[in-house]
This record gives sequence, structure tokens and C-alpha cells, in this order.
Amino acid sequence: MEHQFTTSINKILKKHFANASSDIFDKSQLLQYINLKTKSANKGVKARGSFANLYAIYVIVEDYIEKSFDKKGDYSKYKGVEFTKLFKRQRELPFGAKLQNHALNNRLNSEFQKFFPNSEYTPILRNLETNRYWINNNLIKIKVSGKTYNIANALIEIINEYAKTKKNAFEQFVQACLELQEIQNKNPKEAENFILSLLAPNVDARLFEIVSYSILKYYYHDQKIYWGFEIDKLQEENLTLYKTGRTNANDGGIDFVMKPLGRFFQVTETLDVKKYFLDIDKIHRYPITFVVKSQDTEKNLLDGIKDNALRIYSVKAVVDRYMQCIEEIINIPRLHNCFIEAEKQGYLKNILDEIILQSKVEFNYQDEDEEGEGN
Repeated sequence: MEHQFTTSINKILKKHFANASSDIFDKSQLLQYINLKTKSANKGVKARGSFANLYAIYVIVEDYIEKSFDKKGDYSKYKGVEFTKLFKRQRELPFGAKLQNHALNNRLNSEFQKFFPNSEYTPILRNLETNRYWINNNLIKIKVSGKTYNIANALIEIINEYAKTKKNAFEQFVQACLELQEIQNKNPKEAENFILSLLAPNVDARLFEIVSYSILKYYYHDQKIYWGFEIDKLQEENLTLYKTGRTNANDGGIDFVMKPLGRFFQVTETLDVKKYFLDIDKIHRYPITFVVKSQDTEKNLLDGIKDNALRIYSVKAVVDRYMQCIEEIINIPRLHNCFIEAEKQGYLKNILDEIILQSKVEFNYQDEDEEGEGN
């Protein structure tokens, strides 16, 4: 599979291995896997990044190089690197601040085997008793024409280049947002079209969650309810949507909470019924609204969830109990309508500001002048 970033991979391999680079790529399953995982590099900030599995490779290979096993020594006698060191290191890398342990523990190996079902090797080796890790040396050393090449340093450089490319794309995105902040009063249609372009099935999951939150926050902003404990002492309160944590964190949390109604919102891009029911079980079958990255109708989405649930669980009473917990489905067309309504109320600038704010927090981005503060 070739894509735009494959050119960068080939360039790095050429620098390290000269005329042997093409044969090394053809014989290296790990390089081919990385090639598959980096196809989003040049597609801009909208395209989903693949940092978790790539950084799992990166941090173990980095330890391999730090211990000079790329040059000398018997790696088979190495006691392995501690999980805590790897986990800490991956969170220090660009876009890695909220990565979980799944890639290091199983997800990378599982996906690698899916792509290379006939391979004898898995990338990560680990000892569950000592919680120590190794990269599979059989995937690091590649034999071409009777000579063995170590690709460790090339792997690090390739993943660094991927992160750099994605970071550049994000900085361009933030810059575009900032420019729209300046011109939105003169040309609100351009800002409107920009925000609507971020509501698409191919948009990065984190960015979709940020845009969904920003729109829904100001869609509900002016809606009021009246409540109280005594009929003659009711109080008026605006609906307020709160973001409960970082996006896409796999931490079991709920994405948005609405005060004072206590509504829960979960953003998802999957149509896997097990994921929906798992989210419902997390909150002990409390009613929940799903914001779904899909153009399909709300009715079709609900019908699809129910049909799949009946196929998997077979007991209608169980399925009905779960389905009753789905308070609402908000799809992409509904988000479009919510945005148009919020814009009519004068919140275009607020939505754009919120997207910029949440994006900077999510992607650990700082402007140069922000970095200088307090120095």
C-alpha cells in the first residue's frame, strides 16, 4: 500500500540503508505495518491519527537504542524495560498526553496479527510477572542478500517524522481558526462553512467530539428551565453543558454532562451495539444521549442498534431495558441544525472560540507568546 507519507518513509530508509532500502521495506513486516498506520499523515488535522500503537513501538525501540542493542550486546539476555518507564515516556511525546496502556499490553500485537496473520512474530514481548517489555528482535533485524540490517534508528526517525507532520497539520488548523476569528464579523459565511466542514464521518474522532461539544454548548445555552422544591419558589436556570475530560481517553468516563437536568452525553463513531450497552452499564443504566458520527437518520441508527442487540442477546426484555436508556440520538444532520440555530442566536464567534480553546487543550498546543509567559 502506497500513500503520500510512504514517500517520507522511503526517503528515510534510503538515507539509512542506501540501495538496500527497497528490499528492507519489502522484507520488514514492521515497516509495512507502520506504513499502514501513517496513511493519515498528510491528510490534515481532520484525519484520525494513529499514535497509540506507533508510540508503543517507539518507546520500546527507543529503550533498545538507549541500551545500544542496535550496535552490540545480546538482547535476549536483557532483563527488559519496566512498564512504568514506557507508559511515562509515551505520554511525553507529541499528542501522547492521554494515551492509555492498551497498545502496550495487547492492542498493537492484536492489530499486527490481523494485518499479518501468517507472521511468526508479534512486535511486543512482555513478562506478566515482572511487568517488563521487549521489542521482538526478529522484527528489528532484517536480512537482505546475506547481510543483516538493524532498522531501529530508522523506525524512530519515521515515527518522529509522522508526529511532526501531524503537528504541522494541527498548527495550520489552529492558525486557520485564528484567522477566521479575525474575519468572521466581515465574512461569517466562511466561518460557518469551516465549522460545518468539521462535522463529517472522516473527521478525527477527537476533533469531532470538540466540535460537537462547542455546538451543543451554545445550542442549549439560552434554553431555560424552572425548578425548585416548592411550587411558589421556583428558580430560573439556563441549561449548561460541561465537558467532563479529555477526548477519546478510554477512561470509562462520560463525555458531557448537562446541568441542572443531569443529562449524560457520550460521543461515539462506532455502531457496535456492545459499546453502546457498555456505556449504559457504566452509569448503571441511567438515561444517556449518544452523539454519533454518522450521516444516517436517527431512526435508522436506533433500529440498527436494536436489531443487532436482538441478534446478539436474543432476549427481548433485556434488549428493551437497554434501549429505554437511550434518551436521544444526535447524528451529524442534527448537529448541523443545532449549529444553525445557535448561529442565529449570535453564537458563531463563541463556538469558534470554544473549538480553538478545546483543541489547544486536547492537542497540548501552546502559542509562542503563551510559552513565554512567566519566564
